[in-house]
Amino acid sequence: MSLLEVGDGRVRHDPTPVGRRWLWLAPGLRGEGTAVRRAWRASYVRRLVVLDALAAFVAAAVGSLVPEGGPLVGLSASAAVVLALPVVWLGAMLAARAYEQRYLWVGPEEFRRVFSAAALLLATVGTVSWAFKLEVARSFVVVALPLATLLTLATRLVLRLRLYSGRAHGRHVQTTVLVGHRSGVAALSAQLEREARHGYRVIGCCLPLSAGDRDVFDGLPVLGSLDEVADVVRRFEVDTVAVLPSPELEGARLRKLGWDLEDTEAELLLAPAVTEVAGPRVHVRPVAGLPLVHVERPEFTGARRIVKDVVDRTAAGLGILLLSPLLVALALLVKVTSSGPVFFRHERIGRDGRPFQVLKFRSMVVDADKAETDLHGRSEGNAVQFKMRRDPRVTRIGAVMRRYSLDELPQLFNVLGGSMSLVGPRPHVTREVEQYGFDMRRRLLVKPGITGLWQVSGRSDLSWDDAVRLDVHYVENWSLTFDAMILWKTAGAVLRGSGAY
Repeated sequence: MSLLEVGDGRVRHDPTPVGRRWLWLAPGLRGEGTAVRRAWRASYVRRLVVLDALAAFVAAAVGSLVPEGGPLVGLSASAAVVLALPVVWLGAMLAARAYEQRYLWVGPEEFRRVFSAAALLLATVGTVSWAFKLEVARSFVVVALPLATLLTLATRLVLRLRLYSGRAHGRHVQTTVLVGHRSGVAALSAQLEREARHGYRVIGCCLPLSAGDRDVFDGLPVLGSLDEVADVVRRFEVDTVAVLPSPELEGARLRKLGWDLEDTEAELLLAPAVTEVAGPRVHVRPVAGLPLVHVERPEFTGARRIVKDVVDRTAAGLGILLLSPLLVALALLVKVTSSGPVFFRHERIGRDGRPFQVLKFRSMVVDADKAETDLHGRSEGNAVQFKMRRDPRVTRIGAVMRRYSLDELPQLFNVLGGSMSLVGPRPHVTREVEQYGFDMRRRLLVKPGITGLWQVSGRSDLSWDDAVRLDVHYVENWSLTFDAMILWKTAGAVLRGSGAY
């Protein structure tokens, strides 16, 4: 008897935790098919439309309050504009295809399309007003339209965060079957489990099987062979099929699988071999009549790097000015609560393997680094980095600063001086760099950062392998938008204080 038999809709054999997991998810056991599990999507889109119209109405109403002859010269928005802007705004959003489900829920494309709608509407208003010599209220251009854009972005972000929260509790998920060889299935399953907010709940896999070779692999029920994918989808009403690269499913056989799935409601996803390469570097382009995947080179030099450096140094300078009262207060607290210098300087390895002095508020007793050797047996960090949750060398004010990363604020001076960046891999000491493998040495191609993927993904709670994966992913796929996202998430990670010790 197989792990699960669902011929008449009832469980005949369910002795394992894996089986209980499948019982909870299997659509046939709960009376839920793909259509039922996707019903929330239509209501989500309707909610977006209502909130977008409300955002435009509020923005137009605010614009109408701008007094004539005030700081914004020109006619104030009339009642007609207040009523018309929601309709026009929704039209622009439709033209920008901002309600298509493939662009919603995950990734930055949804927000890019909101900006595209705003730019389209602004261009249309400018062109029409110039062509017909119409006098358009400047409050519309300067207040209403930018405010509508900001409110729309904010409401969509709130809706997305609510969706992620629901998915963390098992709602709004789609059942997923992984198809491929064991190594690829295990890697993709782990990745989807880490990114549970995307809503792909893996319920089983299809593998190349020998005769009678059916059981459980990597905690997943083996539902069939590579030849039985379509049958598995129909039997369990699977929502998504993720196919990994494998010689058994190439060319004609993969095309036939796509045809077989046309009679179902399942979505077909093809995972490329370069799964660690982010979307902006991957482009599908026709070559000799074939849709080939082009992978762009990562950018380590050039104009975008210059822009990043300028943004880093400018933001660091402004940050030092704005945070100067806090910096002074922390310096005084360090000075009066323990003997020794206010700042701690330590050699770290930066871009291209060049050493530099990282600057921090001193959070430990003087000469704490000399006592580290005696404490190595009590390390609670990963296989390479030394960390302790209750390090006896940490002062009382130091423990507070380390929990909320306040001790790292002086590194803004490192950024201003050019040895560090706002976002990047965290700098390591020479002893740790000497233990780098080939992959980890990629992190030396960029400047180390005050914050990074490590900072927003668990910090010291992460294993060394996870740290390597995150650092290499950032180096390979960095962008200014990616940096902005990490900076945004850093605030939440710092307030939670998770993994900080």
